[in-house]
Amino acid sequence: MTANGLMQIALFFGALLLLTKPMGKYMALVYQGDIPAFVRWIAPAERFFYRLYGVKPEQEMRWTQYAIALLWFSLIGMIALYALQRLQGYLPFNPQHFGAVSADSSFNTAVSFVTNTDWQGYAGESTMSYLTQMTGLTVQNFISAAAGMAVAVAFIRGFARHTAETIGNFWVDMTRSILYILLPLSIVLALTFVSQGVVQNLAPYTTVHTIESVSYDNPKTDAAGNPVKDAAGNPITEKAQTQDQTLAQGPVASQEAIKMLGTNGGGFFNANSAHPYENPTPLSNFLQMLAIFLIPAGFCYTFGNMVGDTRQGWAIFAAMTLVFVAMLALAEISEQAGNPALTSLGVDQTASSLQAGGNMEGKETRFGIVNSALFATITTAASCGAVNSMHDSFMPLGGLVPLWLIQLGEVIFGGVGSGLYGMLIYVVVAVFIAGLMIGRTPEYIGKKIGAFDIQMASLVILIPPFLILCGTALAVLLAAGKAGVANPGAHGFSEILYAFSSAAGNNGSAFAGLSANTPFYNIALAVAMFFGRIWLMIPVLALAGSLAAKKRIPPGAGTMATYTPLFVMLLIGTVILVGALNFIPALGLGPVVEHLTMIGAH
Repeated sequence: MTANGLMQIALFFGALLLLTKPMGKYMALVYQGDIPAFVRWIAPAERFFYRLYGVKPEQEMRWTQYAIALLWFSLIGMIALYALQRLQGYLPFNPQHFGAVSADSSFNTAVSFVTNTDWQGYAGESTMSYLTQMTGLTVQNFISAAAGMAVAVAFIRGFARHTAETIGNFWVDMTRSILYILLPLSIVLALTFVSQGVVQNLAPYTTVHTIESVSYDNPKTDAAGNPVKDAAGNPITEKAQTQDQTLAQGPVASQEAIKMLGTNGGGFFNANSAHPYENPTPLSNFLQMLAIFLIPAGFCYTFGNMVGDTRQGWAIFAAMTLVFVAMLALAEISEQAGNPALTSLGVDQTASSLQAGGNMEGKETRFGIVNSALFATITTAASCGAVNSMHDSFMPLGGLVPLWLIQLGEVIFGGVGSGLYGMLIYVVVAVFIAGLMIGRTPEYIGKKIGAFDIQMASLVILIPPFLILCGTALAVLLAAGKAGVANPGAHGFSEILYAFSSAAGNNGSAFAGLSANTPFYNIALAVAMFFGRIWLMIPVLALAGSLAAKKRIPPGAGTMATYTPLFVMLLIGTVILVGALNFIPALGLGPVVEHLTMIGAH
């Protein structure tokens, strides 16, 4: 790795470390009701919304009530977003006169944005009206992120409280997450993006006449949207030519800010953060990466602060960071090495220079390899899914990194809220394993871990692999699943595996070589997104209720310290081991085989 690359990575981690404690402390104050003075002017708005909802903020909920409120709120959001897409042709703020989105795509998108996945099987700038983008997708970016943050706070209270029957109020946690955390940060970040050149307007699209005509191959599709293939199974393309270019406009900066801060990831444009209207400069790129990790990293300190021992939060932060650095190194080295078949062809100097500086295929020159690989690792470690490069064009091992990070459960910082409670589930399992090894009843922060707790933790860990592996198996078995594959062989399998991993892991990024905007994939991936998000939250809340009801046990001579380097290593081992056992066979059929084939051919 070059000195310049190391300097850029060090700058990112330095900024993240500086912001983690103040961000975490601020969130802890907000959730404990001790609103800092500089944002108390928002309090009247908070009280107004409670009156509007008919909510009594002092009235807390049992975990079952908390879960029911979450489920109803999510269901209403899905119905509203589905209806908005189906009716957008009749609604205002639609200067391009886009018609209704198809039923299967609307269903997929409604589930996707409500679950904080933001998987997009469509091109945003050619499908969604401004009204749908603003009142549908952007609003859900706030709400879905706040839902994850609310569940995380409820889970923290499970550890912080003792002999308690309640874990907080869902509506209060949601409202405070939006008003005091997500909204102020989004306003500041959106204005900063505008200063860098990110578009923010309601103007109609502009069509310009180019000096030269452009010829391109347009994939041919059937009536169902599936790619048409020839007798050999290769996709059929049609020649097309144009001398007109349409420049899309729209309220981009406002959506860009919350898509990063809320680890949503859905782009206004199909090219997402690789598009110059979404991410025009190296500074905007740096701020986007930092925004993705800001709240997840801060939640580590929030946890330590609320349970009364900040060492516990820093231990979790350390475990996340160590795994992230290792995966980042693999991605950076793989992409900078490039394809050996193109870098060392001996006497053919022209061919040897094709990837002399590394693999730049699918990457923007204004970001380069370092920032592309860093962005890819960040966005898949977190539950974001925004991309500034084409993951499908990464080297086999470079593509394995984002794929496996998603499959680990996106607990390496992870999504806002979901990353913390996902890692705490692994903490519970790690403590249980340690208890078995030393012959003691496992406990964490004074709470004994019982059979019910392990059952709930096991559900959280096992549901995503079940959805990913079963969904992938179904897709490679059915003709409708194989019809979307444009790259047969190991890479095509990786594309399908990535799609279901991204859906069940609520990430939203894709290898993008898969034609996924078809009825089969829209429905199958929507099912994976729904159960991979909503039905994971229920056992998390059940575990929170169980822990809150337990007595606090004072530490004794035999209590295992859960903030030491030894425990950090145990926690990392638990995360890696579970991920390896679940997905190594599938990864072996995809990126590993592709890598071995590449170096074997060379």
